[in-house]
Amino acid sequence: MNFKINTVENKKDLLRFVKSQWNFYKNHPNWVPPLISERMKMLNVNKNPFFLHSKIKLYLAESGNDVVGRIAAIINDNHNRTHNDTVGFFGFFECINNQDIANALFESAEKWLSENGMTVMRGPMNPSTNDDLGCLVKGYELPPVVMMPYNSEYYHRLIEKAGFEKAKDLFAYKLTLETFVTEKMKRVQSSLRQRYKVKIREMNIKNNEEFKKDVEIFKNVYNKAWEPNWGFVRMTNEEFDFLADDLKHVLDPRFALIAESDGKVAGFALALPDINQCLIHNKKGRLLPGLWQLLTKKKKINLVRIIVLGVLPEYHRTGIDSILYYEFLERGKVSNYKNGEAGWILEDNVMMNRGLTMTMNGEHYKTYRIYDKPVV
Repeated sequence: MNFKINTVENKKDLLRFVKSQWNFYKNHPNWVPPLISERMKMLNVNKNPFFLHSKIKLYLAESGNDVVGRIAAIINDNHNRTHNDTVGFFGFFECINNQDIANALFESAEKWLSENGMTVMRGPMNPSTNDDLGCLVKGYELPPVVMMPYNSEYYHRLIEKAGFEKAKDLFAYKLTLETFVTEKMKRVQSSLRQRYKVKIREMNIKNNEEFKKDVEIFKNVYNKAWEPNWGFVRMTNEEFDFLADDLKHVLDPRFALIAESDGKVAGFALALPDINQCLIHNKKGRLLPGLWQLLTKKKKINLVRIIVLGVLPEYHRTGIDSILYYEFLERGKVSNYKNGEAGWILEDNVMMNRGLTMTMNGEHYKTYRIYDKPVV
């Protein structure tokens, strides 16, 4: 196939970059179309605060008038300052099943990263660990849940044949209401509540001032609780507010919880309704039809994704995490949410993986892979 690699230079090119994703999933039953407006905002360097400290270069592979591949090369300066390294990233990767095109895209991204002093290329990151990330390598038979990626089965082969090797796997667990909690967990969490004087309250989304205060709590706990994790980068105030503004419209306050121990903030947990169950019907990714799908099908959503659950370091080993999981169960009993997904979890997070499988009877049903390659 004859093709060429072009860079994205203007808003018209950017729109073409975003809309090209439809080329790779025509009639695919498990792909959930993103909202075009949401993707345009995410990739707008003047609107997304991620780009206050990071840079991006977008490439399109074109054959005639058709886009047959795309990729983003990303430099996250906050990541490199945090980890004292020179890692560049690739993301938003799509490609037909053609190794030559995939290689050309990776080479274009690698060249730009090399010119900017990077020594490793890692991905997929869309565009960072605080967004959706990873190449799906297990679980193709199911649609992705909210804020998780999806790709065709051959993608990992394109990446590996281009010279990438596995850096880390991320696991997702399926949880069901019937098997989620054992009698042992009920007894233990009740005892822990009394011992550590734990109270659980919902995030306040109705009062704007109280909402802002709770966002500050989430921000503080998130940045402290996740700091030891592989690849973690603190979210800036602007990034957190940018995300909170989007999530506020889909939050169910019953599943946005703050844990207090003896009157002091100890942790928080956030689970989002799987709005992908609605958006999967919005085939063209338009905003108004998407809102209509949410309005008319929202009551049929039967799954929540536990996207973050964190406890401050001084409250580790108090069992507050298990109390928060138990709260989700109790609230699920009086809602339509009879299933859950917990993820993503680092493959080497032994305590979390053990708790999800042994204590909560979770099923490891999806795996997402992060790859590394030395930059020439």
